Formats: sequence, structure tokens, C-alpha cells
Amino acid sequence: MTASNLVLIIDAQKDFCDIPASVSGVTGEMVYPALPVMGAHADMQRLGAWLEGNAARIDDIVLTMDSHQYYDIAHPTFWRTARGGEVAPFTPIPAADMRAGRFRPADPALHERAQAYLDELEARGRYTHMVWPVHCEIGSWGHGLHPVVLESVQHWQQQRSRAVTTVFKGMHPLTEHYSALRAEVPDPADPASQLNTALVGRIADAGGQVVVAGEASTHCVAATMRDLFEVLPKEHLARFVLLTDCMSPVANFEAAHLAFLEEAALHGVRLETSRNFGL
Repeated sequence: MTASNLVLIIDAQKDFCDIPASVSGVTGEMVYPALPVMGAHADMQRLGAWLEGNAARIDDIVLTMDSHQYYDIAHPTFWRTARGGEVAPFTPIPAADMRAGRFRPADPALHERAQAYLDELEARGRYTHMVWPVHCEIGSWGHGLHPVVLESVQHWQQQRSRAVTTVFKGMHPLTEHYSALRAEVPDPADPASQLNTALVGRIADAGGQVVVAGEASTHCVAATMRDLFEVLPKEHLARFVLLTDCMSPVANFEAAHLAFLEEAALHGVRLETSRNFGL
């Protein structure tokens, strides 16, 4: 079997990119990215150029799409303060703060489940729960791909006469889903929140280079890669390449970005720029 080169593009969506505001073709109103990552617009322009330049040697493209409901455990709509007020975006909610009564779900029936979720999330040791602005709402302008990346994958599909694979993640409203492979706290009743073994197998079977880019390096890219570190043998990871100039950190998480890159290198992953690396 001939080895194939796979490109994994994680959450290259308008809501995560610091692209200029534009006029909505539907309402005529100005639309803005909900959770822009500084530098992401330039990242996606570089990624698009790299995809165009390497299209003939790319055999498979997997696109992941952060896909949320308006009402979601990671959005302000889910939470209330102790006095019943709104919880502002970018508010961390440690499990201890909920237990102390500083925060509660808007729906009292979900109190026990939300507390158990925060406890389990912290026990897993990756993140303290964060309330983000409503972002990547299914069907919204911001849910769509960055236009340069969209155009590049369209060109690839036309050139290679094959479709990309799109993986939607985050639709379960009661668990955060940074990783493309599984939710931060999987729900036993929801297979879509559990380990995506089909995607793991597709990546493992590629045989050639696995090139990874997307947003943000500190959250969805890092979480996806850390799941791959757990489930793939180290010899597989030696085929991975992170395009470091095609991903950026969430503001104030710059140290986490550097730590992730160091961790990836320790697992044998190559760190390259789109200018210096080609298939």
C-alpha cells in the first residue's frame, strides 16, 4: 500500500480568526469574529498558500469544525452568578467556586451534573473550565471556514477529484470539546463525545506525513495532539509535522503555547514553518 500524506486542519473557522469585520450578506449588518486569536488571520493565509503549493502531494484532508449550540456549558447562557447575574465571557469557573456557591447553572436541574463535570474536568488535569463568548454557533457566519482556507481546499478537491472529510465536534451542550478526538469529559450516553476511533484509524493509516495546522495552538490543536500522543505509538508520531506559523495561542496563554511545542517535540513531532516545509 502506497503511503499517503494527510493534512489535519483544526478549527480554521472565522470566529477564531482576527479577520476584518465584514458586512453580512443576509442582514446587511457588520459581522465580527466572536473569539479571535491574534495572528490567526495571517496563519490561515499562510496555510492557504501552503495548501496551494503542496496540493499535488496531499492525498487526504481532514477538517475539524468547532460546532456549538447557543446554549452550551462553555457559553455565558449556561451560567449565573450567586445573585443570579450574568457571567461574563472569559470567566474561569473552578470546581471549588461552584461548590462554594459563587456560580450556578441557569437551569437548577443541572446543578449536580455541572458540579460533577467541573470536578471531572479538573481531575483530568488539562483545563480549568472557562466561559467563552458564544462562538462557532452552528449555522452562524463565524462557524464557517476562513475564506482563504476554504478556497484552497476547494481548489484541492477540484485538482484531485476527491472530497475532504469534515469532522464536527462540540455539539453536546454539556461538555467542552477542544480535541477533535473526544470531549474533555465524554458522556457515556453520547458516542460523538467519546474517542473517535474512525478518525484515529484514518490518521494512523495514512502512512506518509501527517501535517497539522489550525487554531488555537493552546486549546483545540494542543488537545487534539495530546490525545494522539496517548493513543498512537511513538513511531507514528515521527511522521507528524506541526506548521508552527499556521497556528497561534489564545491571548494570555503564550506560555502554554511554548510548553505545547516543547511537548510535541519530545514526542518526536517535527516543528516546521510553512515557508521551510514542503511535501
